[in-house]
Amino acid sequence: MARYPSSSGASYSFGPGGMTPAVKLLVIINVVMFVLNLIVPTMTLRLGLEPRAVFEDFALWQPITYMFLHSTSGVGHVLINMLSLWMFGTELERTWGTRFFTKYYVITGVGAAATTLLLAPFIDGLYYSVTVGASGAIYGLLLGYGMYFPNRPIYLYFIFPIPAKYFVMIVGAIAFFSALSGPGGGIAHIAHLGGLVVGYL
Repeated sequence: MARYPSSSGASYSFGPGGMTPAVKLLVIINVVMFVLNLIVPTMTLRLGLEPRAVFEDFALWQPITYMFLHSTSGVGHVLINMLSLWMFGTELERTWGTRFFTKYYVITGVGAAATTLLLAPFIDGLYYSVTVGASGAIYGLLLGYGMYFPNRPIYLYFIFPIPAKYFVMIVGAIAFFSALSGPGGGIAHIAHLGGLVVGYL
């Protein structure tokens, strides 16, 4: 909960406050694409990230378009990603400015895709799997947040406060060890790890 001054004294707002311009635009694009994908499910196969399609069919747009699609099996995937984008992205955009924030977001998202493509030939099942979601870029934002605001509390499961720097270490370790086990559970651990690494670089 953040505190903001107002003409009548003090007011309170959950989270970082109103969305900044780039965060707002990204949320709108992701939600619109989610709805369109519900109507046209084949969008996932065409715009999602499939290493085989990139290498063999030269679907070079997929490392960008995949990050604007989300699983249509429910609203949980897009909801969590957009909530995280608002919570961490808003503060970073205010700190960095819209131009640098947007560049960082795109680079970490594409970097997560590049990591997936780089490792796909060596991890069983990954070459033919389809990855969608903004999670790679979101993990990049989380890394940036942890470095710029290391002692800010992040509430694990909305209950346990953990300083951002330790929270990033925890999710990084989870992504790393999960990535070692290969694709599974419908979660793109390689992309998560790639977002963290590229964000740091």
